[in-house]
Amino acid sequence: MASINSIFLSLLGGVLPALLWLWFWLKEDGLHPEPKKRIALIFLVGMCAVLLVLPIEKYIFSLTAGISLITIVLWAAAEELLKYIGALVSGLKQRDMDEPIDAVIYMITAALGFSALENALFLFNLLDNGLFTQSIITGNSRFLGATLLHVATSAVIGVFIGFSFYKRPAYKKIFLYTGFIVSVILHTIFNLLIIKVRDEMFFVFAGVWVCLIILIVLIEKIKKVKN
Repeated sequence: MASINSIFLSLLGGVLPALLWLWFWLKEDGLHPEPKKRIALIFLVGMCAVLLVLPIEKYIFSLTAGISLITIVLWAAAEELLKYIGALVSGLKQRDMDEPIDAVIYMITAALGFSALENALFLFNLLDNGLFTQSIITGNSRFLGATLLHVATSAVIGVFIGFSFYKRPAYKKIFLYTGFIVSVILHTIFNLLIIKVRDEMFFVFAGVWVCLIILIVLIEKIKKVKN
């Protein structure tokens, strides 16, 4: 049976870093902050999305008979779709969604919720087997890498939604589908690199940071989008 300490420490190690990143990204919408209850709801829904995607990924694995390129693509698509649906039902279709930047904030919030529980599950597997030192190393690497990957890929969808905020419905769909495809491609590339270059993870994480710098620039442009 899992120990209470393992559960507590894994949740702490998964959720706390995600909340720190959430605080950072919420400052990007400092002029018109979103309701705290809305942000909390989206974050929790993002966490719940992990519980839905795990059996889906297991089913994909069984269909593709092991890890292959198609497996990795479908896993990435499943995660991006579940994060988007989570943000959609809990924020993107609500009245609080009243300016372009909100789409990015909501997608990032859902991604951080997703990452929080995903990281907690990774840490739990290590802690429950007595691998405390390894759990610290894993926690740090996921704080810098995997968590920011989820932020970057989900934010891509939010960016495309934001730029199409005042456009006609047909254009909004095109932007949304394009954003989803780009996010899946980025997610797939990151996962492939992790598999191929395990000994040079610094360069993989550096690529994620470059994406985030570009994201910050795009967020500033989205703030200027007007009807």
